[in-house]
Amino acid sequence: MNRTIPWWIPQMGGQEHQILKEVLDSNYLNEGDFTERFEREIASLLGVKYVVAVTSGTAALSLALAGLGVGAGDEVIVPDLTFIATANAAAMIGAVPVLVDVNPRTLNIDPEAVTRAITKRTKAIVPVHVSGRGADMPAILALACQYGLAVVEDAAEAFVSRQQGRYLGTLGQAGCLSFSPNKTITTGQGGAILTDDERLCRRLRELKDQGRPVRGTGGDDIHDSVGYNFKFTNLQAAVGLAQLGHLQARLKRMREIYLGYKSCLSGLAGFSLPGFDIAAGESPQWTDCVVDNRDELDRFLAARGAHCRRFWHPLHTQTPYRQPDDRFPNSTQVGPHALWLPSAFTLSDEDVASVNASILQFLHNGAKTKKSARLGVVA
Repeated sequence: MNRTIPWWIPQMGGQEHQILKEVLDSNYLNEGDFTERFEREIASLLGVKYVVAVTSGTAALSLALAGLGVGAGDEVIVPDLTFIATANAAAMIGAVPVLVDVNPRTLNIDPEAVTRAITKRTKAIVPVHVSGRGADMPAILALACQYGLAVVEDAAEAFVSRQQGRYLGTLGQAGCLSFSPNKTITTGQGGAILTDDERLCRRLRELKDQGRPVRGTGGDDIHDSVGYNFKFTNLQAAVGLAQLGHLQARLKRMREIYLGYKSCLSGLAGFSLPGFDIAAGESPQWTDCVVDNRDELDRFLAARGAHCRRFWHPLHTQTPYRQPDDRFPNSTQVGPHALWLPSAFTLSDEDVASVNASILQFLHNGAKTKKSARLGVVA
């Protein structure tokens, strides 16, 4: 490889400057008309009644849980293999994150583990759609109905990914998006809550804006409840509106990148792709793999200019949520072997082919080394 192949790289599409100038010319930089326009475009795209834009995906999860009545001491079930923000969002409102194991094949939350974790204090389940691959939502929703629990989807990695004809993030009472720099569209930081519940939408707007359900003046406003400041500015919305113009092309390219990996890397010993059901509407945010010698492969590819990202440490191994490994056999086993391959929508077919060739070389070298060791030969 003669050039760097990034794991991910954000890209400005050219319209950001123009729309940002419109915001600057308006002299209203705070949350306002551009934010409302961004919310309407997301709602129309996903077929959901209400979208509430906030400062981050983490804030979106916290406010969604709080808006559904989750509070201090309540238990919120989250997968052990996820970005720590999923658990932190529950902790931020005083709730107790209850970690459960994952399905080793999909890397998503295991409904059977959820069932075992439900107690009288459980108030909500937060399934995470890892890499854009849908969690088992029919099973999760059935459990929620059976036990009277709220479902808040962490769809931070699943913008415009579908399951059974519906967009992920629109299946539970609320779904949460992220627009951080490593997402398909970015606003720098930012997030959004999706819901069809009008009462929840009103409460979310109160929670994000000092208890005001509608935009205030900062002066003689009526504050019907306690709220905070998680507003999404016109400046952020301007960038998001420009990015939306390139969404479909980016999604198409990320599907092509995954299929390029799949066509070359399926069925290999010591290497697997959890995969995506592209035909059913799943859309990869990134292409992930599980490989026996993950760290070695990561270093091998990096030395050849191809940059990957290793999966998160299971949450039960992190200091704030530390628990014994034996409670989470699947995440303990699969987490250290999971890796995101270069997945930026800027990758060319040549880039994907180069990564494929390097992975095949790595696996071939490993197979030769193992054979030599069995034969007592120095490789």
